[in-house]
Amino acid sequence: MAALLPDSLQTAPPAAANFPAVINLASGYGNFATPAVAAERAIAAIQADRLLQGPVEGLLALREAIGVNFHRQNAPQVTPVHIMITPGVKAALFALLKTILRPGDEVLVPTPNWFGFGELITQAGGIIRPLPLAPSDGYALPPEALEAAITPRTRVFLFSNPNNPTGRIYQHDEIEALLTVTRRHPGLFVLSDEIYNLINFSSAPVPCLLAFPDPHGQHLVVNGFSKSLALIGWGVGYLVAPPAVVQAAAGGQFATGAAVPVPNQHAALAATEHSAAIAKELLVQLAPTRALLLEALSALSGVRFVEPEGTYYVFADLRHFLPPTQLPAEASAALVAKLRTGGVDVVDGATCDAPGFVRISYALPEPELREALRRLQVVLLEQK
Repeated sequence: MAALLPDSLQTAPPAAANFPAVINLASGYGNFATPAVAAERAIAAIQADRLLQGPVEGLLALREAIGVNFHRQNAPQVTPVHIMITPGVKAALFALLKTILRPGDEVLVPTPNWFGFGELITQAGGIIRPLPLAPSDGYALPPEALEAAITPRTRVFLFSNPNNPTGRIYQHDEIEALLTVTRRHPGLFVLSDEIYNLINFSSAPVPCLLAFPDPHGQHLVVNGFSKSLALIGWGVGYLVAPPAVVQAAAGGQFATGAAVPVPNQHAALAATEHSAAIAKELLVQLAPTRALLLEALSALSGVRFVEPEGTYYVFADLRHFLPPTQLPAEASAALVAKLRTGGVDVVDGATCDAPGFVRISYALPEPELREALRRLQVVLLEQK
């Protein structure tokens, strides 16, 4: 059978023995170093002994700086009272969901989606309801599909922009069309997860939900620092919501935990102040591995994908390699297990409501990615 990949990926490099037994293309974190400005700010806070417990909603200086960034995104209404700093974005999502969901409420989530949404919704007392999208039209989300999916029990419409795992960016006109629908349901919250908003390879900025008119106070946003601003492991995220929602969420955070550690918030403050430069550097770092992965997957016979505009993932369709005798979810898990045995770890698309797909990260050193792609080819050749 003919080889599937370019010649440069056909044979193992001489240093192959130095690679991990299993190369991780499943991680949601990149191989990014902490920005020097952030580390220096955190160290300075420690050395100045500024470690007293801050307000549970977060340091005022950090919330002010985040507000300034939203003003630059055409959201001048955002002030510190609209913002709460949380120990990561999962905590921000949970705090919002726990605050606004009532017994029996449903959360409408376009799929494929990030695999963590379901558990967060369940733990917050909600019921997840999928809104399936298709790769055949580039994961478009027509407003009429959204309208048809809303029921009297729908409390939250939750989407991510850019989307994880597909990398799809929903542009201004698309979001405006969706909001035309949601404004007809004033009891419905619209929650936008914008954690990857600066990992953007398209020609236009990722639209921020808060830049759109919100006459009924429906719009909520979560974001953080680990994806677009390289603060991996620092545990800082934030939510933006109407002040009453923020106050209720802060009460829950106070009752169950505490404010994010002050040095971590100072690191986030520095990253916020230098966000454009940090994100630009990450895009430069990611460009070669992105090009490599797209080229390699394009050359793989039987593999299909929609080219991602954002994030550092490709959501590849490997259904061609699944045996027709198995249930899709079982076959998908078996293929991912076989890839892992072959030395490559990827995210099973079944966990994102898309069995037969896999999420592949390119946020790792280029030599490792080349070796991982060589291993991927070997396993897929065996499947054909």
